[in-house]
Amino acid sequence: MNAPGVPPEPPPPHPVYRRLVASAAFLCFVASRSRGAYAALAGMEVVITALFFLLYLLKLDKKMSWLFWPLADIFNSVIAAVFLLVVCLFAVIIKTNNGTLAGGVFGLVLLVLSVVDAVLLFQKISLDGPRGRNTAK
Repeated sequence: MNAPGVPPEPPPPHPVYRRLVASAAFLCFVASRSRGAYAALAGMEVVITALFFLLYLLKLDKKMSWLFWPLADIFNSVIAAVFLLVVCLFAVIIKTNNGTLAGGVFGLVLLVLSVVDAVLLFQKISLDGPRGRNTAK
């Protein structure tokens, strides 16, 4: 919560960048008519990132407090980074055509953004203040 009279802190731009880069990778893979796994992974990342964005935008994370949503977001970013590493490296190495190569490069950029997102969220969780019992005597 912010103090009265203090404007709220704007949301970080990295989820928006993740959606844009994932959309670009998806469009490159679809336009190049490459294997379905490439486009499916990029498309899933667009949808999942958009759902997390809407979850936080509509403040549904506050209403559904039974799940610790930032930890779920970190888990999503780490799993996405692992899948993106494998699939996009294959796309860049095999490079069936220029669209597949471009989609693989966008996917690798998305990999970096996913790792940055996970690290920033982890820092916010672990540095956001005390958790649990107070150990001071």
